[in-house]
Amino acid sequence: MIRVERLQKSFGAIAALKDVSFDARDGRITALLGPNGAGKSTTLRILATVLAADAGTAAVDGLDVATQPLAVRARIGVLPHAAGLYARLTARENIAYFGALHGLRKATLRARVDDLVERLDMGEFAHRRVDGFSQGQRIRVALARALVHDPRNVILDEPTNGLDVMATRALRAIITELRDEGRCVVLSSHVMQEIGNLCDDVVIIGHGRALFGGSRATLHTTTGEADLEEAFIRIIGGDAS
Repeated sequence: MIRVERLQKSFGAIAALKDVSFDARDGRITALLGPNGAGKSTTLRILATVLAADAGTAAVDGLDVATQPLAVRARIGVLPHAAGLYARLTARENIAYFGALHGLRKATLRARVDDLVERLDMGEFAHRRVDGFSQGQRIRVALARALVHDPRNVILDEPTNGLDVMATRALRAIITELRDEGRCVVLSSHVMQEIGNLCDDVVIIGHGRALFGGSRATLHTTTGEADLEEAFIRIIGGDAS
């Protein structure tokens, strides 16, 4: 479970986060939804222990991201907006390298890599260098890298960005499987179709504030809008700051 309480973060004179609070529960896919610049990626970077908040708290499975970052990293798998793979390593080598960083021993690491290569259907390119991979192939390798240590919490920043229709459908199926395994999945997106197809809960962020947090059903009831996009506009439109 991930819990965020009143996060604030500024970059110079720009307040990226002013007041963001939400819970993301196990066995649920929670979407951070908002326009570009709303603060979604900043929130995820704080959860990933890459950024430090100026105020407020964030916890993963009860562990504070600011004071217990190493313990938090052992419990999260992160797919960043930019995959950041090592181009001269093969797909398997990229995955294995991150598994080694998490302390997996050789036999366990080999088994985990084999399992992820099969599960994410990477057999055809697992032994090729990443340089020259399609975006869909890169995303699969980056996701395998995020899952190699079997984390219970998975953070995905714009996971379907740049993917074609078939790659998007395949990734959706994988994300749903992660949820069905009881993991806590948090993803950011500004694509309404992705939210509609994937998510159980929605957090709407606008101008650095969490304007709504709850199930999709609650969102529709609260706004009186049956259409997700219209419900989103109704929530965002009420924030004039």
